[in-house]
Amino acid sequence: MFKPRNIKPSQSETLVIPYQQRPAKTYIGPYGNKELGRDVFEHCQIVGSIAAELVARMPFFVRNTLFPEGSSLVAACHDIGKVSPTFAKKIFSNTSGWKLEQTHALKGTNAELEKGWGGHAGVSQVAAKFLAAREYIPEILGQHHGFAPSFDIYRADAEVFGGNKWQQQRELLVNALKVAFNCDWPSINNFEQARAIAGLTTVSDWIGSGDFFEDPKLDWHPKIKQDVDDAGFTPLNVRSSLSFSDVFLFNPHLAQTQLISQVKKPGVYILEAPMGMGKTEAALYAAYNLLTEGQASSIYFALPTQLTSNKIHERFNVFLKKILDENCHHRRSLSLHGSAWLLEETEMSEDGQPGGAWFSSNKRGLLAPFAVGTIDQALMAVMNVKHGFVRAFGLAGKVVILDEVNTYDAYTGTILDALVKGLRQLQCTVMILTATLNQNRRQSLLGCPVVKEAYPLISALANNGSLSEHAVKVTSRQHLIIRLESDERIALEEAINRAEQGQQVLWIDNTVKEAQHRYFDLAARCSELVIECGLLYSRFTAAHRQTNEDK
Repeated sequence: MFKPRNIKPSQSETLVIPYQQRPAKTYIGPYGNKELGRDVFEHCQIVGSIAAELVARMPFFVRNTLFPEGSSLVAACHDIGKVSPTFAKKIFSNTSGWKLEQTHALKGTNAELEKGWGGHAGVSQVAAKFLAAREYIPEILGQHHGFAPSFDIYRADAEVFGGNKWQQQRELLVNALKVAFNCDWPSINNFEQARAIAGLTTVSDWIGSGDFFEDPKLDWHPKIKQDVDDAGFTPLNVRSSLSFSDVFLFNPHLAQTQLISQVKKPGVYILEAPMGMGKTEAALYAAYNLLTEGQASSIYFALPTQLTSNKIHERFNVFLKKILDENCHHRRSLSLHGSAWLLEETEMSEDGQPGGAWFSSNKRGLLAPFAVGTIDQALMAVMNVKHGFVRAFGLAGKVVILDEVNTYDAYTGTILDALVKGLRQLQCTVMILTATLNQNRRQSLLGCPVVKEAYPLISALANNGSLSEHAVKVTSRQHLIIRLESDERIALEEAINRAEQGQQVLWIDNTVKEAQHRYFDLAARCSELVIECGLLYSRFTAAHRQTNEDK
């Protein structure tokens, strides 16, 4: 526990608490009292060491491109703003056994003022800027709690931050961390790289603020690897040399073979093909190859709706059980969408394994090695939303499969273009699956001119490479007859006649209300003819809708 120094101030100087005596945390002691925890220097070292461990576990191409030497120092410096009188007042006054009057340095300090500059994170930002940290770094430190403080009215040596003497202590802390990590500030090349390092900083702080490191009397060094393991950042243990038929129990079609042969390293790959050509299996097997070759860290499968993502989730879990060793903790994927908590019975059964519950938080979901969800979860990685940079970090180096892209509207399509561009900078492999795209949309997604109009078509643009377009030879064709019928009664009679003949008939209406009315009519007539008749729409409860979908 920290022991305050009895300091008698002179009339002419502002007193300061040295950074070595500044606690960063509190914890519940053995007698149930809130006590002072680790000092700022120790906590910053813990978080920086966790960042270094996380980076060390990433594929080489991700480490080499996104996380330069010094990234762990950035993470370590996230809490330099805790060396400030307002934070000190707040933490001391909430701790048992501390007599505030013993520390004259905090007399007259109003801890409530912190709200005006985003708390200690805001102080970290202005302190780093004052110390001439390189581009992007002050903002990374300032937003490590999820949002960027917006203020330009104070310098780091302002009286509200303790004046020059407190800023000198923050500088001493930074210098001590530079020595501890044996590096200086890194150079950050672009905005997306900055977002990745911001995500690394926040995730490291989350892990470093856990139970493993609470008691300041215990040595923290041996706990770094154990805590990173416990958070779920463990090896994938991918089985090698599996053929396509080993994984999916059938031989690949021509379109599948062509896509798989093109996807050799990170980039953007578009497969335009009709339903039934096995786009999903082709993308998953191409992702498997990248995992085995160290060209990808993991997979996120994104779809437009909860309904479609739930269906792929089941197939994705079967795929994971085929490609991952039985002792791998990641053989079940996370489901990410607004109602994913409804799958809790199946999802949370894995909580006993490392990282199960840790990843289930909405803001942490994309950190999970394998996940299936709605496109909005990925889109937030490039949007100005709280913890959006954590999502960007979570996607770095992943294979990101974007399915049914042809269903997105103009607004979502515009953000999707930004997402694809951002994912490329995050060293991702983006595989876009779609029934069809016009040339303009394909060009927007690829970010370069396109030429071919063939269908089916594969467009391949590896990072640092040039675009290649490959027409897929059609080996079989289906012939469909389409007839427009203006009289609804005639269409209804034909539907019932076909059902009587044993055919399967799908009737689609535009609204829930119309579907309900149509169902009552059809169900009554089908009952007399002993024909099965069912109804499916979005307003059923999750349990009832699942039953109907399964049937």
